[in-house]
Amino acid sequence: MWVALSYACWGISVVLALWMLYDWFKVDTTYSEQVLTSSREGELEAASEKHRI
Repeated sequence: MWVALSYACWGISVVLALWMLYDWFKVDTTYSEQVLTSSREGELEAASEKHRI
């Protein structure tokens, strides 16, 4: 029983790893590097703060 459970866990781990690689490739090819590294919250914060020197 423990051997079967161990194989099931390894199988789930492999499936999750393949899913993460697929998602990584999908996101990397869908969005540009600029979009992935930008922060919407940071843009809003920068637009709302007006600093005068």
